[in-house]
This record gives sequence, C-alpha cells and structure tokens, in this order.
Amino acid sequence: MNYLAHIYLSNNDKELRIGNFIADSVRGKDFTMFPNRVAQGIVLHRHIDTFTDKHSIVRKSKDRIREKYGHWSGVIVDIYYDHFLAANWNTYHSVPLKSYVQSFYNDLKEYHDILPKRVQSFLPIMIEQNWLKSYETIEGISTIFEQMNRRTKGKGNMDNAPVDLIKSYDALENDFHAFMSELELYVSIKITELS
Repeated sequence: MNYLAHIYLSNNDKELRIGNFIADSVRGKDFTMFPNRVAQGIVLHRHIDTFTDKHSIVRKSKDRIREKYGHWSGVIVDIYYDHFLAANWNTYHSVPLKSYVQSFYNDLKEYHDILPKRVQSFLPIMIEQNWLKSYETIEGISTIFEQMNRRTKGKGNMDNAPVDLIKSYDALENDFHAFMSELELYVSIKITELS
C-alpha cells in the first residue's frame, strides 16, 4: 500500500497517521524517539506492509504486470491501489477526499519538527503538487509514475504503468476491493493490539 492507504488505515487518529506516513523514512528501532502513538503508527505501517506483501490477492495483482515490470511490480501495484482508494473514496470515507488530504497536510505541518529530514525535504513539493489528491485520476498517477521513473533512471519503465492499469483496470480494481476488506479487518485488530 502507498501513502494514501496507510493514512486512511490509521482511522483518523492524528499521531497514528503521522507515524504510519513517515514509517518508510524511519530505520530499524529509531521509532523509539517519537511520541508513543507516532511510534505505534510506524509499527502499524510495518505490519500493513508485511500483510500486504504476503497476501495472495496482492500477488495476483503483481502477477498481472510482473512479466513487464519484474520486481518493480510491487511498487506499481501499491500506486494502483492508492488510485483505486482515491477514485472510490466516497465508498470508504465520509469526508470528501479534498478535505481529508488538506486536513492531513495540516497535521504534517503541525508535527513538522518531529518528521524525519527526508520527509521534511519532500513535504513542500508533496503539498504543492497535492500528491494524495492526485492519486484520484489516471493523469495524476501518470505524473507520479513519470517522477518515479526519472528517480530510478528508467530502470523500471514505470512511465508505462498507467497504460497497463487501463488495460487491466476492472480486474485490478476487483483485486483492490477484495483485498481492502481483508486488510481493514486485519488493521483494526492490529490497532487494538498496539493500543
């Protein structure tokens, strides 16, 4: 799962969302320096990633594009799934996506001082380009894939990923919805355990 899904799965818990969002920029046990609930968000993120990577539905989604993208298929499917979450946002959340992401950007500004340096450095660009809202459209994720392709020097051919999304859109979207129902149940249990 990518940024939007991790934030969404934190159940509107501000510090849990912050931790879940920054987790990829926190190595090892460095999370102990953060406030307790932020640290729990980092741990939750790791549980979500492990559950996702091992899940048969996610593997099926990756297999749909693996021949073309190889080990990059996991990264691509993460973005696809964030697209499906954003595109179907009203099914999953009562607050409109535009308001939801703006509220989260405000949270990030409030917690700016505890964010890892890497997050602090990309945050202004993320907010200016409204990455989270951009997942909603094919055009929006096309821009994200182009940026990722440049960062990887074209090794993953990720700029082609939107074309393959369109080709298998219905099948991938069905994968997403089926997986999300299982993931939400898993995360609700994990949040209870962490608390």
